[in-house]
Amino acid sequence: MPKPKILVVDDDPDLVRAMRLRLRANNYEVATATDGYSAIASAQKERPSLIILDLGLPVGDGFVVLERLQNSDALAGIPVIVLSARDPQTNEERALKAGAAAFFQKPADNDELMNVIRVSLGHTKNQPAPWPS
Repeated sequence: MPKPKILVVDDDPDLVRAMRLRLRANNYEVATATDGYSAIASAQKERPSLIILDLGLPVGDGFVVLERLQNSDALAGIPVIVLSARDPQTNEERALKAGAAAFFQKPADNDELMNVIRVSLGHTKNQPAPWPS
């Protein structure tokens, strides 16, 4: 069974590098994008199982990306986890209403984030993904 592919969309190269390492260590395939335009292009090309999306992006912010994903028949079913440094008071509800499955404030708790990723992909914490570790 192939590993689930996760698209990480963030313009912070250090965060992208750390997420790539963390996700690969948890047996996920990783694709990346650094702006709103490349996020949509990568989602169309890669067909990820899940997207981790920053809101503060150049060339179309995360809300534009969420809207475009939701308006695409081919991409609307992909779960999106928003990981943002923006104020959760004003952005969490808006992100969830726009179609995000979850919202995390940066820096996110690694264990919580990995658990939400597993749940979003249909695997619980006590039921690991069906591939060898």
